[in-house]
Amino acid sequence: MEIKDQDKAANPVAKDEMYEETVKRLKKLGAEPAVIGEVARTVSVGPLEKLLNLARANSLWPMGFGLACCAIEGLMAANMARFDLARFGYEVMRASPRQADVMLVCGTVTKKAAPFVVRLYEQMAEPKYVIAMGSCAISGGPFVDSYSVVPGVDKLIPVDVYIPGCAPRPDAVIHGFMKLKEKIINPEVVKRGDER
Repeated sequence: MEIKDQDKAANPVAKDEMYEETVKRLKKLGAEPAVIGEVARTVSVGPLEKLLNLARANSLWPMGFGLACCAIEGLMAANMARFDLARFGYEVMRASPRQADVMLVCGTVTKKAAPFVVRLYEQMAEPKYVIAMGSCAISGGPFVDSYSVVPGVDKLIPVDVYIPGCAPRPDAVIHGFMKLKEKIINPEVVKRGDER
């Protein structure tokens, strides 16, 4: 049985040099055409960073930093049976920043709490992500004119995803996690605030 080269216009994978190299090696090893066809159909060889990003996106460990009502009304409701954040693998909240990938800032950040937010962020290992949840965490909310409120957590640390609402609905919280997952898988699509 003879191995025929695939039409490069019909199969975009055939354009890839790594694919061509793999087929050449398999031919050199004397692999059967069926094996080569199966490898060409199922195996995708790509950069290691893409594989790592895919693994990161599907195994996020959040650390909840609940400062106000958003932590109770939005985050806890998203973990309940009706919305079930656990089905995406985000249910186990970490108590230590050294075990967390994602920092959820939920609620009003006061100037007195700001150093703790920054310290917890700095203690997280790279890569680390931040979700600002609720109007107060995003912009200060109704307390923005207060002398003691930081007008948005993004003034202190870079934020990856904003989940608006007072308090955000549980489906919005899940949508925010899905957007973060999409951002981790495709980092070239959206840049973080500190990388612009």
